[in-house]
Amino acid sequence: MERKGTVVEGGPHRSEGCLAVAVRLPVRIVVLVLVVPVRLAWDALAAGGRLLNEAVLRPLGRVLLWLGRAVLVRPWVALWRHAVAPLGRVLLVVPAVWAYRHVLTPLGHGAAWALRRAGAGAAHVLLGLWSGVSWAGRGAGAAWGWLYARLLVPAGRGLSRLLGGLGRGAGAALLAVCAAAVWLGRYVLVVPALWLYRWVLTPAGHGIVWCARGLAWLVRVTAAGVGAALYRTLRIVVVLPAAALWRWVLAPLAGALLVVAREIVDALGHAWRVAGRVSRAVGRFLGTLLRWLVVVPAGWTYRTVLTPVGHAVRDLVWRPAADAARSAGRTARQALAAARDTARQARRGPQSALRRFRGAGPGAVRRPAGADGGARRGPARTPPGPARRTPAGTAGRRGTYSR
Repeated sequence: MERKGTVVEGGPHRSEGCLAVAVRLPVRIVVLVLVVPVRLAWDALAAGGRLLNEAVLRPLGRVLLWLGRAVLVRPWVALWRHAVAPLGRVLLVVPAVWAYRHVLTPLGHGAAWALRRAGAGAAHVLLGLWSGVSWAGRGAGAAWGWLYARLLVPAGRGLSRLLGGLGRGAGAALLAVCAAAVWLGRYVLVVPALWLYRWVLTPAGHGIVWCARGLAWLVRVTAAGVGAALYRTLRIVVVLPAAALWRWVLAPLAGALLVVAREIVDALGHAWRVAGRVSRAVGRFLGTLLRWLVVVPAGWTYRTVLTPVGHAVRDLVWRPAADAARSAGRTARQALAAARDTARQARRGPQSALRRFRGAGPGAVRRPAGADGGARRGPARTPPGPARRTPAGTAGRRGTYSR
């Protein structure tokens, strides 16, 4: 009994028998029991792998990449850039350029000049040799023309006449021998061969062909009979039992196995999807449990306890300490600035005194610093009285000395 038009879950419309309906539920139950732990383990491994990749492997890979670049790439790049390239430039490029410029170029120019001179000399030598050879050739040509016209032509004509007479005699003799050989071959070989082919070989060949045709017909009839007998024997002994075995045993068994395999595959897909939903529910439950047991208390502790304590430590400890450190640094900087100004003034005092000493001259009146308020307001005034006469040379010398 078969029910037609039954809709298979997850597949197209197809006819199913009672075997598929009877096998489906037990197979799905067994497969679900076997697949759920596998799916849970698979999802746990996938989540652990993602966590391991994001938390350990990727940062470790970045660290190893940076470390490899810092240990392997950058030292070699620095070595090449700051050691090998300058050393190669000094040891190879500069000597090569110098050798090319001061050794190879002059040598090449000298070799080119020598080759040009040698080529010119060789050209002159070859031209002289060619002139001598052409003169000798013209003399040899004239001698050969005379020899050909005076000796070879008469000798050739006599020899050709002699050989022509001998050739005509030998041709006549050869024609006579060939005619005799043709007549003899015709009556000794051709005529007997034609008689033998016509009256002996042709009847014998016809008889052999007739016998071969008869033998072939006999073989064909015998083979047809034997083939028919073998066909009927094999059909009765092998084909009909094999067809019956396939039709009544193997085909139903294969159909049943195919139905069972199809149901197992469908059950595996259904169980895998159900196991995925179960695994998702278990993961959500574990995530909720972890959030309520760890994340929420940790957030409450951070917001309620650690944040106020951190603010209090910041306001009561770190900020006053930072202000004190900044004020101490400011005071130290001011002290250092004052010390630098003092040292600068101390260095400037002897230099200014020496400069004033050099500018005063030997006849100038020295006044203590600060007598007129610490600054010069103009040139010193002379008291009223008779004008002092100074020689022009003395004044000039004094002015020159003061300058």
